[in-house]
Amino acid sequence: MQSEHEIIIAFLFKRSGKQNMGFSELYLELSMNLNWFPPEDAKKFLNDAIKKKLLLKEGEQILPAFDINIVTIPVGFTPTKKVFVEKKIQKDLEETNTFKKIVNKIAEKTNLSEDKIIEKINAISKEKNLLLELSALLVAKDYEIELNEFFKEIENKITNNL
Repeated sequence: MQSEHEIIIAFLFKRSGKQNMGFSELYLELSMNLNWFPPEDAKKFLNDAIKKKLLLKEGEQILPAFDINIVTIPVGFTPTKKVFVEKKIQKDLEETNTFKKIVNKIAEKTNLSEDKIIEKINAISKEKNLLLELSALLVAKDYEIELNEFFKEIENKITNNL
């Protein structure tokens, strides 16, 4: 069974009648001509399809990595927002995992329950209006626990939220 990503890609190339297209041509088609996605989401969709190896990049040209002729496009097809939900869920899981790993590490080093640690983190987060991960770092600092391995993940979360 074909994924929604494959159907979108097949639709784009079948509609254009071309075997390869430029990145900007593809994202403009998705956002401006078909009005399926805002420009930024169209770019994200294409980059995601390249990462998933559904699209191949050859120099400045992009082409499908599969036979678009075997893809059945439903009549009146328009993509759902489900294409982005999967990615958001994965991102949310990664962020949750970072927080959970920090809480686990504090619990290991202090012998406090996870509930007690989370309670302290939430209190600091509310009081200082900070991200939970930053508040967790402050709690860890109170117990002289080094959490340097989480700095990059937290920095990424902060910069992505700007």
